Amino acid sequence: MDAQRRNAVIAFGSNLGDRAQTIRDAAREVGDLGGTVLLSMSPLYQSAAIKPEGVDLDAPEYLNAVALINTDLPPQDLLTELAGIEQDHGRERHERWGDRTLDLDIVWMDGVEMTTEHLTIPHPRALERSFVVVPWCDVQPDATVEPVGALAPLADQLRHELQRWEATA
Repeated sequence: MDAQRRNAVIAFGSNLGDRAQTIRDAAREVGDLGGTVLLSMSPLYQSAAIKPEGVDLDAPEYLNAVALINTDLPPQDLLTELAGIEQDHGRERHERWGDRTLDLDIVWMDGVEMTTEHLTIPHPRALERSFVVVPWCDVQPDATVEPVGALAPLADQLRHELQRWEATA
């Protein structure tokens, strides 16, 4: 039986090291995964760090982006591959929502609703995060997710929370 191909949305975040290069390299690596094609990558956005207690203005700011991919990897296998990419980029897990060189999250996968100990699709907090919603609409302008429906109006409401990041020479 052939594996089912699905579109998926992957969120990228980094607030340590060369953030932009790490995200660019990780995007290439996601696109190089077996059975996976990188369809579109959003621009980079800068956002404040969020910790369990709320916004942490003392922590380094994040660069964030979202990729739209097409893959035949099942959700759990995709999660395993993304964790490997994080580890290859020096990701260390010392505290919940701690500073990190790279964070990769499966935000949404076409036709998948699931909750396990390590993976929930759709991502439970994605629609609360401007740094996910805004770049998601960049790569998939007609995206709809229940219970919100069309994401574009939500992205318009949240866009003021982000700063589009431009590399300086």
